[in-house]
Amino acid sequence: MGAKRKKLSWFGSLNRWVMETLGWRLHDQLPDIDKYLVIGGPHTSNWDFVLGLMCMEAIGLKRVWIGKHQLFRWPHGWFFRWIGGIPVNRSSSHNFVDQVVEIYDRSEKLAFTMAPEATRSKTDHWKTGFYYIARGAGVPILLGYLDYSCKEGGAGPLIHPTGDIEADFETIREFYSTKRGLNPELASNVRLKPGP
Repeated sequence: MGAKRKKLSWFGSLNRWVMETLGWRLHDQLPDIDKYLVIGGPHTSNWDFVLGLMCMEAIGLKRVWIGKHQLFRWPHGWFFRWIGGIPVNRSSSHNFVDQVVEIYDRSEKLAFTMAPEATRSKTDHWKTGFYYIARGAGVPILLGYLDYSCKEGGAGPLIHPTGDIEADFETIREFYSTKRGLNPELASNVRLKPGP
């Protein structure tokens, strides 16, 4: 499975021009497969959301991201749907991972984007939902990034979850260890939640 450069829409071309004018270099070789899950990091600023959406458009990645269902209420819910958001109920009575796996199962083509840090504040671990979604849906994980230290962003390597989450997280940690967020002091540790 190789990588390919997607043909950009006029809006994608505009976003690419804006990012390049701002000094960003984009890595736009997307996997030539129908379904995968994209994670983005590091997540240390509100600007990550804006630049992340622009980067997705600029490299030809369809904007599809998951958000908590409260974001999609009136009066701004229409806007979040328009920019690619899909609401998911994260309450305890609904299994988040199962909901997203079902969406993958119903789709012929899909590349959801998620931020495993799930917050702009520093935490001592990443959430693992993305990993279990990829395993449950049988899809690989594309490592997306915005590196503010050198103004590079886009698509990194593709990881196929093996079931050995510790080994897979080490591979992911190695990739993100060289990437810097806008506020590097707020970057969360790329590791599993410490045990009891």
